[in-house]
This record gives sequence, C-alpha cells and structure tokens, in this order.
Amino acid sequence: MNAAEQVKNFEVASKIAAVVNLIKSEFPDIRADLKPWLNDPHTRELVDPDSIDIGFHFPGWSRLFQSRSILVQIRFHEDPLDGQRRAIGVEAAGFDHQGKKWRFSTVENWQFFGTAEPAPAAGEKLKYFCRQILEVFNSTPTT
Repeated sequence: MNAAEQVKNFEVASKIAAVVNLIKSEFPDIRADLKPWLNDPHTRELVDPDSIDIGFHFPGWSRLFQSRSILVQIRFHEDPLDGQRRAIGVEAAGFDHQGKKWRFSTVENWQFFGTAEPAPAAGEKLKYFCRQILEVFNSTPTT
C-alpha cells in the first residue's frame, strides 16, 4: 500500500521519513515517491494492505542498480496473540522503461533474481538498507 496512505500516526510517519533519509543520505539525487501505486480499481486489487510501499527514482538510469527506479515494499504481520505489528521482510524490485529488471527479497534467502541484477557493491548496499529498514520498523511496535 502506498506509504502516504499508511501514515496513521506520528510514529509511522517518522519511520517512513527515516527510511527515505537513510537512502537519500547515500544517494542525494534520488527522489522518493510515497504514492508509487495508481489509484484505480485494478491496482487496488493487487495492493497489499500489510505493506508500506515507497518508490525511489534515480535522475537517470543507474548503472550500479541496473534500473531507473526501485520499488521497496516493507511487509508487516500482526501477531494475533499480542496484537503487535512487526516488519517481517523487505522486498525490492528494480525497473527501467521496459519494466521489471530484477527483484530481491529478505524472505527469499536475500538473493537477486531477474534479467539484470545490481552490481555487487550496489547489491550489498541494498541488503544493508534492508537490514536498517527492518531495524527502524522493529525498534518499537508499529501500530
């Protein structure tokens, strides 16, 4: 679900801002998009209400990431016993004008899959960002 739609309180807004600032600190020219999904009926059927989705757009094509844009989806699960909502994983995908080039998931052995993959150094940076994203969202329960 679009990050902008998931802002329900100051804590969630602060954590989303922390994620954006984390990535912008390494890539100052990148543009964050808190509404990467279109608001149409077809797209609404595909959107996961248990995720926070943020798009990041490079000013041009990134040789290191083999893409123009990266969609980051932070997945959540609410524990039915204690009611705590926790980040359980991060999924990312790189896109260019032809569509999806690669995908990455912290749930799937932290591996890249696709027709093109980020350069090894960029892949390690993305893994580092994912670890930090999970730390940000799991530092205190997110409601």
